[in-house]
Amino acid sequence: MAEYKKQYNPDRNANWNYGGEKWRLSRSKIELFNECPRCFYLDNKLGTARPRGPAFTLNIAVDTLLKKEFDVHRAAGTEHPLCKKYGINAIPYAHKDLNTWRENFEGIEWKHPETGFTISGAIDDLWMGEDGKLIVVDYKATSKEGSIDSLDDSSWKDSYARQMGVYQWLLRKNGYDVSSMGYFVYANAKSDKAGFDAQLEFDITVVPCEGDTEWIDEILPKIKKALDSDAIPASGKVCEFCPYREAAGKKLLALHRKSNGSKN
Repeated sequence: MAEYKKQYNPDRNANWNYGGEKWRLSRSKIELFNECPRCFYLDNKLGTARPRGPAFTLNIAVDTLLKKEFDVHRAAGTEHPLCKKYGINAIPYAHKDLNTWRENFEGIEWKHPETGFTISGAIDDLWMGEDGKLIVVDYKATSKEGSIDSLDDSSWKDSYARQMGVYQWLLRKNGYDVSSMGYFVYANAKSDKAGFDAQLEFDITVVPCEGDTEWIDEILPKIKKALDSDAIPASGKVCEFCPYREAAGKKLLALHRKSNGSKN
C-alpha cells in the first residue's frame, strides 16, 4: 500500500478565495465568522485556513446509513418509525434536487442581492409535515452517557440553532414554506457493553430545535465589510487558534532575534 502523507497547504488556490469565481459563503463559513472574524478573514480573504482535524469517518458512515434508511421511506411515501415514536406527523420529503442540496460543496444556495454573496448550505434531510411545511433535519453522531433528548445542556445549543436557522432561511429564500421547528436525529453510541464484538450499538433519539434566523440579515453586511477591508479583524473571544498563532509567533521571533544576536 502506498504511503499517504497529509500535508497542510497554507495557500489555497485564489479561485476559492473571496472574489474568486468558485468562492461561496457557506453555512460553516458564516459560523466561523461568528466564532472568530480573524480566522474567517485569514481563511476567506487571504486563503490560509485553519489546519483540518482528522476526518470523522464513523460519523460519516452513520450519516450515510441514516440517509439510506430515510430514503427507503421517501421512495415509498411512508412515515419513518422514529417520526411515529416521537409524534411528529411528517414523511421524508421527495424532491428532484435533494441529492444536490445534500452535497457539501453544492447544497441549496441563494444570491444575496445586498452583498452579492452566493450563500449555500448542505442539508442532511427534509421532511414534510401534515400542514405542507418543510421540516429541516440534521443527523448527529456521538458517544456520551445518558439519553440525548434535549439541547439544553449542550454547549453547542446556540450554534445548532444557528445551523438550523441558516438552512431554514435558505429554503424560504428559495420559495419554500418552512417550519420554524427542526430536528436533530442523534445516534448515540453505547459504551456500557461487556465487549466490542466488532459491533457498535446506538440509541437513536429525535431532538427538537427551533431555528434562529433573526441574526442572519444583520451579520451578512458585517461579513461584507470585513472582506472588503484591508484591516485585520479582531479575534473571537473563544478562539483557540489565534492565541496559538500569537504565542508561537512571539516565541519563534524571540528565538530568531536571540540566534541573530549571538552571531553578531
